[in-house]
Amino acid sequence: MDDYQTCPKCKTTKYRNPAMVLMVNACGHALCESCVELLFAKGSGACPECKCPLRRNNFRVQLFEDPAVDKEVDIRKRILKEFNKRQEDFPSLREYNDYLEEVETIIFNLVYDIDPTNTNKMIDNYKKENKDITQKNRNRQSQEEMELEVLLEAEKAQQSEKANLYVNAELEEKKQKHKAREKLIDELMFSDADAKSIVASHVQATAALAKEQPKAAAQLSSGVVKSSKFSSGVQIGLRGQHTNSFLPIPKQEDLPLYRYTAPVFDYDGPPPPPIEKLGKLNYFANIRAANITERAGGYTEAMSCCRALQEALGGLFYSPQLTHKAAVLATNASTPDTDDMETT
Repeated sequence: MDDYQTCPKCKTTKYRNPAMVLMVNACGHALCESCVELLFAKGSGACPECKCPLRRNNFRVQLFEDPAVDKEVDIRKRILKEFNKRQEDFPSLREYNDYLEEVETIIFNLVYDIDPTNTNKMIDNYKKENKDITQKNRNRQSQEEMELEVLLEAEKAQQSEKANLYVNAELEEKKQKHKAREKLIDELMFSDADAKSIVASHVQATAALAKEQPKAAAQLSSGVVKSSKFSSGVQIGLRGQHTNSFLPIPKQEDLPLYRYTAPVFDYDGPPPPPIEKLGKLNYFANIRAANITERAGGYTEAMSCCRALQEALGGLFYSPQLTHKAAVLATNASTPDTDDMETT
């Protein structure tokens, strides 16, 4: 909570009293803990803001900065306990979506006090008409919650078993290192062999023990029983089980091979020289050469020169009269003769 939050009754702020705890009830108006104990000493009373009758047992600590959010959370929990239909209970998806929209409308009306009388009547009518379905879905939810608890307990047991196995393996490794160290000291003290050979044999034994550690860890991981599904109910490895349902990769021979066809431009004039021959034809004499920065980006002076030649030569053979005659001939060919129309 921020320091500027205050109790609407006693005006105590979080800054002046850091231990202040704001509490909310069904109406959504916040009160500090001291005001709740003072106003609701008899167990019940009215809200100082909206005069709504409240019970002291229903007060709880405010979780969100805005008390209206706590009010909406309470209303949503209360409504969804009754409106607990699922998609399987409806013949079509459209009806299920309409049902969800109706539930959200009811929650919105209760949160913002929009026509509460008719809204509560609608809730009561729904309870009477759908009593059996509501109870059935509650039992189904309780069964799913029990299954989820079993899965969670199995996961916890698996994790604890795995942790115990690793702890035991670590203790066993420490014991082996301690025994090897004591064995080395005893051999150095009481053996008649050379100290270098004793140390070399100890180093070899330590290296062999280090190589066996990954194998032991793999055995530990394989010894733990793996679950077939997550706690959310999703199957582990579900993607691998349904690989046959995907379409096969198309063969390369079934697809047509790509063939490049050079584009044909209608310049309506003399064709410009190709860009590869512009340098040989001395077209770059009066054009600024590209600098190092431009060449780094892929630009050359041949590009601008070729573009300028295309714009200069394009349209030199264009004739408006020929174009007009061609259009007239095309229109005459498309329209039928008037004599033919009269005879028909």
